[in-house]
Amino acid sequence: MRRHRGAGTHPGRAAVFLDRDGTILDETGYLGDPGGVTFLDGAVEGMRLLHRAGYILLVVTNQSGIARGYFQEEDALAVNLRMAQELGAKGVKLDGIYHCPHHPDDQCACRKPAAGMLERAAYDFGLDPGKCWVVGDTDRDVQMGIAGGLRTVLVLTGKQDKGMVSETVPKAAGLLDAARLILEERP
Repeated sequence: MRRHRGAGTHPGRAAVFLDRDGTILDETGYLGDPGGVTFLDGAVEGMRLLHRAGYILLVVTNQSGIARGYFQEEDALAVNLRMAQELGAKGVKLDGIYHCPHHPDDQCACRKPAAGMLERAAYDFGLDPGKCWVVGDTDRDVQMGIAGGLRTVLVLTGKQDKGMVSETVPKAAGLLDAARLILEERP
C-alpha cells in the first residue's frame, strides 16, 4: 500500500477498512435501493467505538451489480449516501467510501481481492499500513488486506460463503467484536 506524501499534518494515520454488504449492512444480494439499507446487529456500535478511538473509517465494496446491469452507478451511490447519513445520525462518521463497479471477469486493479481500493485510500488519506486494519466477511476481504500489508479480521456475519481463510486470521462474531479485538491490539 502506498503512502501519500502530501497528506497534510497527519502522516501515518490509522484506518479501518470495512466491507459493506455482510459486514456493515445486511446482505440482501445486489443492493441498489437505498430503502434496503439495514444495519447488522452491533455494526453501528462497533463503528462508533472505532471512530471514537480515532480511526479513519473507510468502506471498500465490490459492486459488480453495476457491471451486470442490475442497477446504475447512481443507485449504488444513493445506497452509500443513505448508509453514511444514517450512520452520521447515529454518531458515526465515515471518512470515505470506495467501490469497484467492475465485473469479476474484468480483472481490474480495484476489485477485491486486489488492493487497488486500499492503495487509493492510502494515497488520499496518508495512511500507515502498519496502523490499518481490514474487516470483512469473506476471503476476498482478507486477501485484499494481506495484499495491502494490513492486519485483517474475518467477521462471521453475512450470507456468503467465507471461502478459504487461514486459521491464523482473527475471527469475530460481528463488527462489534471485531472493533473490540482491534482496540485490544492497539499499542
